Order: sequence, then C-alpha cells, then structure tokens
Amino acid sequence: MLHISANSETNSYHRNMGQPVTVIQKSVTKPGVLRFEINRSITGMDHERYSQDEEILGSRPPDVLAKTLFDLGGIDKIHMNSNVITIDQAKGQINPALIIKTITEMFTFYLPGVEVPSFETATDG
Repeated sequence: MLHISANSETNSYHRNMGQPVTVIQKSVTKPGVLRFEINRSITGMDHERYSQDEEILGSRPPDVLAKTLFDLGGIDKIHMNSNVITIDQAKGQINPALIIKTITEMFTFYLPGVEVPSFETATDG
C-alpha cells in the first residue's frame, strides 16, 4: 500500500493553504487496475466514468482530474465514485506515484513560489 500526503515533501501543514489531500493506493486483484482512495469526495454519491477515446466536455473537479490523468498517458479508463478513483491501465504501465502526485497537486491551490492574493489586491479595480 502506498500512502502520500500533499504535504509529505514539506512536512509542514502551514506551508500550503487548505486541507491537505491524502491519497492511499489500495490493493486490487485484477491485473492492470489501480485503485486510490482520497480523503475527500469529488463526485458526491455519483459514479463518473471516463474513457480515453471519448472527449470530456465538463469542467467539474472529476472532469478536470480525468483529463489531467489521461494526459499522463498509459490510462484507458477511469471510474470515480465519491472518494474512490479506479484506473484501468493501457497496455503500458503508469507509475502509481505519478498518479498520486497528480491528484494531490490538483487540490493544492497555494504552492511555494505562487503569490497569494491579499484582500487589498482582490478588491482593487
């Protein structure tokens, strides 16, 4: 089982804004399938299914995550239900650590080096 938190590299909760995203890779018995659980729901109670050969038109968090994961390559299908993300790999293999990094970074809004807007600059204009 692989476990990585969005803050595992910084070892400090105060360096990033918001709740850290934790991703846990769960074991599965079917070859070529990867399953991950995260500490937040991204689909509510809905099931979302995506296929590499179908265009994703939406811009909701599960849609954006699916597009981003497909851009990594090596993925045929993605299924999301609440906080569970299941990935069917293509014939090649994809590194699960890369998937975990992609998921955690999608939900981290204030990264080191990114200027955080102040109330003054947000209300100017």
